Amino acid sequence: MTPRPEPVSRRDRPAKPPLSRAGIVEVGLRIMRAEGLEKATMRRLAAELDTGPASLYVYVENMAELHGALLDELLAGLDLELELIDLLVGYTELLLGQPALARSVLTLRPAGPRYLRLIDVVLGRLHDLGVPPRAAAWGVDLLLQQATAAAAEHGAGDDDRGQVAAVRDADPAGYPHIHTVRDELFSGTGEERLRWGFAALLDGLRQR
Repeated sequence: MTPRPEPVSRRDRPAKPPLSRAGIVEVGLRIMRAEGLEKATMRRLAAELDTGPASLYVYVENMAELHGALLDELLAGLDLELELIDLLVGYTELLLGQPALARSVLTLRPAGPRYLRLIDVVLGRLHDLGVPPRAAAWGVDLLLQQATAAAAEHGAGDDDRGQVAAVRDADPAGYPHIHTVRDELFSGTGEERLRWGFAALLDGLRQR
């Protein structure tokens, strides 16, 4: 008679680590950095954490909340001691590495503690520049939107050769204003244009 295999006790299996919001965000951040935000789905996170997707919603309400939490983790690497334009450029560069997250942030209202600290620091810099309180309160949104939109647009590395060619070949009779500045429309480096844009917004805020 063939001996029956000895059953394996469940007590010999390693216990699962307890689920937590911090643990979910940590796994999401690791996946995003390695494979992109698109791969950081609830199903993938659940598989990595050896649980079901429904269990994650106890800790993270939806994907928007997860994306906001991922942004807050990235902000740990942002130097808040920089001058205002340098700070805004740094925030943009941080998002340039994660263009999908930048596109998501455009439709979010991030509320993590590090994002709130960023808002507070930018408001402080605007106060130091003499920007009135109401203009600063409205302007901080414009400045951070500009940074996020720039990262969303340029971070994906889209090929703009088609637009460049269309501008170059545009009929002067039909597009006289494009023809006048066509050599300037694509001039300058990305950082030069980014800094110029922030400076232009700040000039406007100071004049309001």
